[in-house]
Amino acid sequence: MKRFWTLAVMMFMILSSSDSFSQNKLTPAESKAGWKLLFDGTSTKGWHVYNKSSNGAAWKIADGELYLDASAKEGRGDLVTDSEYENYELTLEWKVSACANSGILFNVVEDAKYAHVYLTGPEMQVLDNSCHPDAKINKHRAGDLYDLIACSTETVKPAGEWNEVKIISKNSHYEFWLNGTKVVTFTMHDAAWDEMVKNSKFKSMPDFGKAKKGHIALQDHGDKVSFRNIRIRELK
Repeated sequence: MKRFWTLAVMMFMILSSSDSFSQNKLTPAESKAGWKLLFDGTSTKGWHVYNKSSNGAAWKIADGELYLDASAKEGRGDLVTDSEYENYELTLEWKVSACANSGILFNVVEDAKYAHVYLTGPEMQVLDNSCHPDAKINKHRAGDLYDLIACSTETVKPAGEWNEVKIISKNSHYEFWLNGTKVVTFTMHDAAWDEMVKNSKFKSMPDFGKAKKGHIALQDHGDKVSFRNIRIRELK
């Protein structure tokens, strides 16, 4: 019996080590298919704080996770990719602390005339639906196209657990996937999109949702949020 438990413990440690090693990695097949890592698990290379050259000291890395240290006084701000993207498939995982709020924004225009990423970039909401005040507001819940389209079904996991995201952007058509389920679809840059924006909180932001390409942003909303396995595959 002792030998059995020793073997069981060894097997658990091997599997745990294997899982940790597999984070933030690409297989040869994934690389051949065009996937690229946006986060290597050890640095913020390829990212910077919006409208700054800094990579943001408040964005820290531990155990292969990129997380916002909400207690940090310096180096705060939304983190954006150095590169811009238009047609792509983006996958990542996120988890939040209890009652926390964050977001994944896209088509973000970086220019000194815009003080915030949300003035130009739409957002996939990242949220603890169980207790954050935004969870009481329609179109403000996890997975929603923030303030524009609510999820077709709720698939978000509780605070402290990892959620899997896929965002597909192809010729202004978008899909949001959360934990294996397609939860939101929409088209930008047409009359229906313009009308939807006019009926949202973004109506007073003249450049919101106008860009067809831009930076991808991870939002600093003042709460602890973690990301890992951030990957992108550009589409033709």
